[in-house]
Amino acid sequence: MKYQLHMKVKGVRMMLKRTLLLIAISSLALTGCKSSGQTSGHVTVSESPISSAVGGAEPTTTPATPSVEPTTLPTKGSEGTTALMKGVTALRLADAQKGWIGGKGWIAHTDDGGGKWKVQYTGIGEVGQLFALNDQDAWATEEGTGKLFSTQDGGAHWSTVGTVPNQAFLHFVSKQEAFSGNVQTLDGGVKWAKLPVPTGMQGDAYFHDSKNGWAVRQVEDMIEVLRTQDGGQNWKPVMSRKTVATLTGNVIRSVGVDDAWIELIGESGMTQTSYSLFHTKDGGKTWQTVLVNSTAGGGPAPGFPMGDTTGPKNTGSKPGPLYVVNTDVAFMGGTCPACDKPNSVGWTKDGGKTWVNGTESFTGYGELLLGMADANSGWLITNDNEQPSVMYTTRSGGVNWNKVHTFDAP
Repeated sequence: MKYQLHMKVKGVRMMLKRTLLLIAISSLALTGCKSSGQTSGHVTVSESPISSAVGGAEPTTTPATPSVEPTTLPTKGSEGTTALMKGVTALRLADAQKGWIGGKGWIAHTDDGGGKWKVQYTGIGEVGQLFALNDQDAWATEEGTGKLFSTQDGGAHWSTVGTVPNQAFLHFVSKQEAFSGNVQTLDGGVKWAKLPVPTGMQGDAYFHDSKNGWAVRQVEDMIEVLRTQDGGQNWKPVMSRKTVATLTGNVIRSVGVDDAWIELIGESGMTQTSYSLFHTKDGGKTWQTVLVNSTAGGGPAPGFPMGDTTGPKNTGSKPGPLYVVNTDVAFMGGTCPACDKPNSVGWTKDGGKTWVNGTESFTGYGELLLGMADANSGWLITNDNEQPSVMYTTRSGGVNWNKVHTFDAP
């Protein structure tokens, strides 16, 4: 009996040891799984890596950054910075205080009316154009390639979008829809589609929206302005003028369905270029002659006979930039390459019935840049191959201009 009892007790002890061992192994396994889950949040199999886009991966919280850290530049010079603001090639305001400029390899932003600038992006060639829908949404094109860049956060981040297929004036009517000459995008600039244009068109067409557009052509000694109201399917002449000048270019702007400002550029000679400017508010039924700049070197302005000196005249011997604010207000620069201070600005504030030439003139023999926030507030930037670019602002509708910034020397 004692021997049998001893054997039973020994068997129970052995079973108890096995049970305790199994419990310990299970506990260790469970503890290891729990620890792994707390560390990574998901299981990674070494022979089959999981993309960060797979559900269960930790979300990325660090936003993408531009190619260089934005740098605030002092008013004069920019020693020690990663990007020098030399030679401004494009300008666009969001309002009187905020806006962008671009140059050869950089885009910069101001929020104090041009006193201080911050370089936001340098991963670009020479900036061809800038356009701002507001103080958050803006676009830039690269000269030559047509590559399109955009920002949706005031310039904190810029990214490539697509390629604009021509060099015409780029303007967005919403975040997704834009026009450049006779091409249109509906997806923010990724893809572009052509809109029909009239045969014999010279220069670029201008579409105010997907239906309403304007174009210019010259047939022998007649200049025609044409209009479409069905997206380019049909075009009809709305202005015809006999001319002795050969049309060499045009600039078209529109700030309403029935509004159009048509600048006709003629011939050049002796650093002079002749040009004319017309405006309609009623879809081309009636036209206002805004400017008639005939010159000795360039001959008569397009649409006018030889020797005709009637009509308002802008200062300067060549046309500068045209900026249209609304159906009544437009500003235009004038350039005189033979003058000590070659740049000037004039304007109309009654739809072109009267023209006022500003009394101030500005140095700089490079391209003149002009942008207006409204009828009173605007920016002017002069350029020169040997001198720094200089920025001026007005709060008096062009009557007075104040120097606010001198950029880096070339």
